[in-house]
Amino acid sequence: MTDFNGRTILVTGGSGGIGGATVRHLVKANAKVIASGRSQSALDAIAKETGCRTLAFDLASEQEIRGALEGLDLWGVVNCGGFGGEIATPMDTDIAIFDKVISINARGALIVTKYATQSMVRLGEGGAIVNVSSQAALVALDGHISYGSSKAALDNITRVSALELGKYNIRVNSVNPTVVMTPISSGHWSQPHVAEPFLKNMPLGRWATEDEIAAPIVFLLSDAASMITGVSLPIDGGYSCR
Repeated sequence: MTDFNGRTILVTGGSGGIGGATVRHLVKANAKVIASGRSQSALDAIAKETGCRTLAFDLASEQEIRGALEGLDLWGVVNCGGFGGEIATPMDTDIAIFDKVISINARGALIVTKYATQSMVRLGEGGAIVNVSSQAALVALDGHISYGSSKAALDNITRVSALELGKYNIRVNSVNPTVVMTPISSGHWSQPHVAEPFLKNMPLGRWATEDEIAAPIVFLLSDAASMITGVSLPIDGGYSCR
């Protein structure tokens, strides 16, 4: 039930950490994967490694997304592309950065969903969408006013999309990962005064790996999750259960 039998799945942010791991898992599960992102050279690298197709576009541009996706036959989507923004409080946040985070993480995912589902509905074969949200959408994290807000918006996009698309047998879910220690995230999360109290409050007490996020994404896309839609799945080592 986790064999995709040649179904075509778009993964935005497909050259990144979680996105790249998701591409690898999907290719192994016999999906036809299209990895998207802004950097063609980064996309070329994941394509050389996995054999996936590539499609470059900017999540901040509806025109680019529409041009890339109109007429493209898709069965599934993973909205993984995103922008981390800044570590700031509500008192000192840069509103221009806040706007950019919302534009890419929430608005961009919605636009991809808007145009991808046109072909999914037209094909009439159902489908599945997984939005890569965050633990920061479920609990308040210091410094995450913009990022957490964008992911909370993405969770609502998930729920409303699940409600609206269910009649077409298109399922929509999100995953809400904890920190995956990548070069981008390590600058903040590797600081002892940040890491130690955070991990102390997590029952499993460790960072997640990219594969530990990709595997549940693939499950939610697959027929093994055929009765699951509209959920936000924490992948956070138990942090949000406290």
